Amino acid sequence: MDNTTSDKIKELLKTSKQVIQDCSLPNGAIIAANSTKPYAPKEAKYYKFVWPRDAMYTCMAADILGINIAEKFFKWCMKAEGWQKTGLFYEKYFINGKKALHHFQPDQTGSVLMAVFEHCKNNKNDYKKFQKLIEKSANGLCNVWKKDHFTPVTQDLWEERLCFPDLKENFTYSLAICSRGLSCANKLIPNKKWQKTSNEMKTVLLKNFKNEFYRSFGKMNDTRIDASLLGLVWPSGTVDADDTRIKKTIKLIEEKLSDNLGIHRYEHDEYDGWMYNKTTHRKKGGGYWPLLNFWLTICYLEQGNNEKALKYHNKVLEDIKNKKFIPEQIFNNDIQKSVCPLCWSHSMFVIASKKLKHI
Repeated sequence: MDNTTSDKIKELLKTSKQVIQDCSLPNGAIIAANSTKPYAPKEAKYYKFVWPRDAMYTCMAADILGINIAEKFFKWCMKAEGWQKTGLFYEKYFINGKKALHHFQPDQTGSVLMAVFEHCKNNKNDYKKFQKLIEKSANGLCNVWKKDHFTPVTQDLWEERLCFPDLKENFTYSLAICSRGLSCANKLIPNKKWQKTSNEMKTVLLKNFKNEFYRSFGKMNDTRIDASLLGLVWPSGTVDADDTRIKKTIKLIEEKLSDNLGIHRYEHDEYDGWMYNKTTHRKKGGGYWPLLNFWLTICYLEQGNNEKALKYHNKVLEDIKNKKFIPEQIFNNDIQKSVCPLCWSHSMFVIASKKLKHI
């Protein structure tokens, strides 16, 4: 690694710490981006909301950096609107815990369970402070699972597609995260029902794919490739990195979603986060997402392919070499404006850096 790359990594680790601290609010809420900060572009979408999924990755990164925000976030979770009744987390929340949008994204609850486990796994007595969060959330997921599908209508992590219970549809990423979340809960507080449901979810997922993984499956399949399928390797561990199906999937992600080594969410993604008069999405075509590059870096490290891991990691560093922060998206022009910095982007950079032994 040359001195320029090393210096850039050190700079980004420093700014990542700043971004994570800026996005961790006094009441425990972890927001996706602190859009009110002077460094945030005013032309980009307002992201001062809590997505529990984003917060999971942020908690992982914060623990790596020694930032003590996870337990405050877990306490915030137990005050989120509706959780006391259902044990479930939904699409996104206002800072005060009120629901901002009401779609059911099952991976949000799975993500919270994973976050608690990752934070407590080295000192399992810590989980006792959050026993209610673990038990209620795990039971909540089990209560809306029926053998091979969720009973409510579910939404994908990108907030653009729905799966329906009458079609017994599941989003692949979402199901993998829920299975892992329940398994994590069982490791902290042994519960046969949680592990049985986790195993059932994993079996349903794996038996539906013979050659490669794709977006969603059921009576009707969405066979398009989605970069979130990387989550099957990490953090869910649903499949080994050397599984032939995931290796083919990663190859398809590179073929279909890579633009000059920049990874897009899915083909023909239009969302760019660029606003007109703060009210209208322009949707002039999505850029590539640095966090997906770091995700692919992690997956290639799991495969032992350091050369490719560094190629996708360093692509981002090169594209932001004169910038302080990591945005949500990077475009091939200077016109479109992205949310910047995005806490999830910085969190994935920290996690990838740890796995690359830069931390």
